[in-house]
Amino acid sequence: MAENRELWGDDDGPSDPHGLMNSERAYGFDVDCSTRPYRLVESQWGHCYDTDLQAMLGLHCYNFQKGTKFKFECWEKFSCDYTCEVCIYLTFQARDPASDCLISFQTLFSDGGCGADFTIEWRSLACRLKCNERLDDYWDDKALIDEFYMGDMPKWLSDEALAADNKKFYVVQEPDFLENDWLYLYSEIAFYAKTDCNLTTSPRLEVKKVVIETKEEYMTEAREKLKAENAIFYISYKYNGDDRAARGLAGDHRAIVRKTMDGKPGHMCLEVARRTEALTSPGETSTPITDFTKLLIKN
Repeated sequence: MAENRELWGDDDGPSDPHGLMNSERAYGFDVDCSTRPYRLVESQWGHCYDTDLQAMLGLHCYNFQKGTKFKFECWEKFSCDYTCEVCIYLTFQARDPASDCLISFQTLFSDGGCGADFTIEWRSLACRLKCNERLDDYWDDKALIDEFYMGDMPKWLSDEALAADNKKFYVVQEPDFLENDWLYLYSEIAFYAKTDCNLTTSPRLEVKKVVIETKEEYMTEAREKLKAENAIFYISYKYNGDDRAARGLAGDHRAIVRKTMDGKPGHMCLEVARRTEALTSPGETSTPITDFTKLLIKN
C-alpha cells in the first residue's frame, strides 16, 4: 500500500463537500477518507484490548528507533481503511516518564491477516508525534531485510541448536526484562493470536524464557541482539488466568515471533506463528526449551 493521496486540497467535490480535508487535519487520523462523503474522526477515549495492542506496537517501534521510554495510556480515536489489508489510523496518548506529561501520538497499523502457515502479520507503518504531515506507508522489504528473515517461519529452537552456535543466540537475562518490557508485549500479541484474536482483556502471562536469534553474530556482547532491527524470538510463557476467558488455553505455551524493519521511521513488522506445533521438526516433542525462571509476570 502506497500513500499517494494528497493530505489536503485535492478533493473539494462530492467526496468532501464540507471541505474537511485542510491544512489543519491529517488524512485518516482526523478525517476518515474511506467513506463517501468524508467524515471527521470523533474522539472517543478509552480502552479496547485489540486497539490497545495495535497502539502499543506502534509506540514500541517509536521507542525502539528513538531510544525513548514512552508508556501507552489510552487511545483517543481511530478510523479504518479496508483494502487488501486492514489499515487503522490510530491516535493515542502516551506518558513521558521523565516529565510525567501526556503526549499525543499517531500510528498507522496494518493487519496482513493470517497466512497458510498459521502466521499473522502485524505492521506499524507510522508512529509519530501528532501532526498532519504526509506518511510514507510503503513497506520496502527489499531494502535492509536479509532473506534469512523472510519466507516461511523457522521451526522451534531446540536446546541442541542453541548450544551448537551460541554466537547467533542470546538467552535473555532477568535485568534485560526490566529494561525491555516490550518482550512482554511480544508474548501478549502471540497469545492474542493463539486465541483467534478473541481476547477482550489483558491476560495474566508469565514469561519464562526468551531466546533471540539473529543471522549476524554479536560484536561485543550477546545482549546486543536486544537492539537488533531484524531478529527471531523464541518465547516460553504460561497463561495463569481464567481458562474460560482464553478458550481453554490455561497452562504453558510457546511463541515464535519474527521482527523485521525496513529502515524507515515508524516501520516495524511482527510475524507471529499461531500454531507452533505446526513448526516443530519431525520427531520433536512439544516440550518447550528448558524453563529459565519466572522472569516477568503481569497480573
